[in-house]
Amino acid sequence: MRIKDVCEKYGISPDTLRYYEKAGAIPEVHRTEGGRRDYKETDLGWVENAICMRSAGLSMEAIAEYVRLYQSGDETIPARLQLLTDQREEILKQKELLEATLKKLDYKIFCYERAVKTGKLKFD
Repeated sequence: MRIKDVCEKYGISPDTLRYYEKAGAIPEVHRTEGGRRDYKETDLGWVENAICMRSAGLSMEAIAEYVRLYQSGDETIPARLQLLTDQREEILKQKELLEATLKKLDYKIFCYERAVKTGKLKFD
């Protein structure tokens, strides 16, 4: 699969895809004899992984470390597990913050909806 097709499939730019490769977030991609990138199924799996990990808030360095660990073999399974569980903890902290913010926002919306109905803005 060519870079254009991969970008369309995942909704990312060619620059982003090249950056992932350059930063080590995806292993080196197979190339044709002419030197063009030719993404295979395994490459697409790594692209999906990089997109997912970025969405989870991992830094490019952390993703590249994960790739390096993976490529180093099964003896790195504990280190990979630790990297992922650490990031999960960070996401849970962010989730708690977002939930508290959402609760406050819901209260404000409730107050303003009541104000629209009554003509009075009263915060309890």
